Amino acid sequence: MGVARSFNNWIKYRQTVSELDRMSGRELADLGINREDIRRVARKAAF
Repeated sequence: MGVARSFNNWIKYRQTVSELDRMSGRELADLGINREDIRRVARKAAF
């Protein structure tokens, strides 16, 4: 179960990073996210 959960968390992390990377700087700013913060935000959402 731990391996499956870790894999699912990793998938969620990658999807979140991908979605945020596709956003424009303006869209990210509207959400209060800097481009440098994408990985931190994705990590927090996934784990």
